[in-house]
Amino acid sequence: MIEIYHNPRCSKSREALNILEAENADFKVIKYLDEKLNVKDLSKIIKLLNIKPIELVRKNESQWKDNFKNSTFTDKELIDIMVKNPKLIERPIVINGNKAVIGRPPQIVLDII
Repeated sequence: MIEIYHNPRCSKSREALNILEAENADFKVIKYLDEKLNVKDLSKIIKLLNIKPIELVRKNESQWKDNFKNSTFTDKELIDIMVKNPKLIERPIVINGNKAVIGRPPQIVLDII
């Protein structure tokens, strides 16, 4: 089953969700701001995305700019920061089996469904 890590307040996340619905995909919505991710789950997602943790950080968020921007972090530290501050996680993330994408642009979701 496809999983979408979704923030209803994000237009890109809503667009990706609409694509899944239009394609009649079997999917599960995970509102990651409510259902907090743990280090293990976020690490798995990053591995599926085949990216470095810094690539999943929303660097334009005021929370990042105000608290973390001019510092250097290890990958583990970045994962810990995102777990504690889920608003910093790029969205939406869509996972289908062993494939995953960040839905920016949302149409990239079509590549894995």
